[in-house]
Amino acid sequence: MQLIEMKNITKNYEMGEATVHALRGIDLVVEGAEFLAIVGPSGSGKSTLMNMIGCLDRPSAGEYYLEGKKVDELNDDQLAAIRNKSIGFVFQTFNLLPRTNCLHNVELPLLYSSVGRKDRERKALEMLERVGLGSRVHHNPSELSGGERQRVAIARALVNDPKIVLADEPTGNLDSKTGSEIMAILAELNGEGKTIILVTHEKYIAEYSRRAVYLRDGQVVSEDAEILR
Repeated sequence: MQLIEMKNITKNYEMGEATVHALRGIDLVVEGAEFLAIVGPSGSGKSTLMNMIGCLDRPSAGEYYLEGKKVDELNDDQLAAIRNKSIGFVFQTFNLLPRTNCLHNVELPLLYSSVGRKDRERKALEMLERVGLGSRVHHNPSELSGGERQRVAIARALVNDPKIVLADEPTGNLDSKTGSEIMAILAELNGEGKTIILVTHEKYIAEYSRRAVYLRDGQVVSEDAEILR
């Protein structure tokens, strides 16, 4: 089942008198339950493309269809609903609330979905147990290791049962052993039917995916898992 279709997506940023062409005509199709890596060096447009896929930003031109809906025709409230219900985000910097414990960090998407307190707590506990942090639910992020913080971020991304998990350099602040543990969680989720879209510049991280799109200077220069071998 086709989940995402992008046609000729461009994104330009005005920087004073200069125009930065971050994306230059991206065509991309993602099937449901795929594990896709978006690979490329710094400045290649990886994170910009991820922001487009995650409805965090709008393209300058082109068409984006998510589950058959034309995204550029949706208003801000509709986009917010998609981000909350259909897409889970995992970032390199974790993006956890520092003075809020693990349980409440994971509950946040449910709060925005108007889920009742008892159901929020139950679902958040289930997700924390799923990522191996059932004994750390009342700890604040400052009391956790980097790997544990990223596990909390994954639990938060999963709590609304999204179809898509977007992971932007999810192992960038972790050592290789911990990074491999995080990738094993994402691979397991993909095996259960989640669509995983991963941004990385690390070859060994991209090798967890089943397909890779390689970007350079805002363009797709290769679209084949063989680029990783």
